[in-house]
Amino acid sequence: MEPQNVSTVTEFQLLGFQNLLEWQTLLFAIFLLVYVLTITGNIAIIAAVSQDQRLHSPMYTLLKHLSFLEIWYTSTTVPLLLANLLSWGQAISFSACVAQLYFFVFFGATECFLLVVMAYDRYLAICNPLHYSFLMSPDVCTKLVAIPWLTGVGTGLLPSLMISKLDFCGPNQINHFFCDLPPLLQLSCSNVYVTEMAIFILSIAVLCICFFLTLVSYVLIVSAILRIPSASGRMKTFSTCGSHLAVITIYYGTMISMYVCPEAHPSPEANKIISVFYTVVTPLLNPVIYSLRNKDFKEAVRKAMRRKCGVYGTEKRIVAS
Repeated sequence: MEPQNVSTVTEFQLLGFQNLLEWQTLLFAIFLLVYVLTITGNIAIIAAVSQDQRLHSPMYTLLKHLSFLEIWYTSTTVPLLLANLLSWGQAISFSACVAQLYFFVFFGATECFLLVVMAYDRYLAICNPLHYSFLMSPDVCTKLVAIPWLTGVGTGLLPSLMISKLDFCGPNQINHFFCDLPPLLQLSCSNVYVTEMAIFILSIAVLCICFFLTLVSYVLIVSAILRIPSASGRMKTFSTCGSHLAVITIYYGTMISMYVCPEAHPSPEANKIISVFYTVVTPLLNPVIYSLRNKDFKEAVRKAMRRKCGVYGTEKRIVAS
């Protein structure tokens, strides 16, 4: 029996939100606005933390890394989504698709590990304040920051390499707005059992363990808050922790439902809506929750704006004279 000729897919077509053709313009405007606000907010955090000496502490150092990460994380998917909404079906080469998948997993995993470190930092600051400066010294903080980035690099390699080894014989239409794992596995004409199991185990190891460690830190923080004698102090800290937990729950909840429990929402449309939360929504919420609610940070931003406005006013006076 002669072997059949099998055509190899060299590029994919991202369908995006083609089922909402009449809403394409509105969706483009919304996603563009959110993307601009996300980039602007995170750049503002990086600038404020870098320029204000009062913000040179472990908490703000971690926040600066989170903002830097969010810029690249959301830029991995949203620009292609915007292009898709304009062109109604964006073509992407196989190699570019695998590269996008790698950076998406790399940045996503790095964020999971970084959120654990940030929760640990808050645990030390609230539950062990007398030893905080020693336990979270600049040297320790640098090492703790390096761990998420290095671990994320390795985490992104496994799924992208395994996907790159699969055969894709057609069709080449990905019913999603970026090269995500579930739709790519569905399109492959290879036996994907080993790949699915490896990705499932990796998802549990990264998402569930990081979520558990983050929750444990916040449970210990809440137990410490309950011992605060001042009612106003308890409410203020509860408000901050509650906001953090809300965003963390949205991020981990949607990611776990997508990669650990994919059978919970088999519809491609449901997958796209859920993906919007962890690729578009949480990168916008993080700068708001972690910084703009903070009094020291808001004061640093106001000082930076006054400084720039003062420089601009001086320049205008010099030009006028």
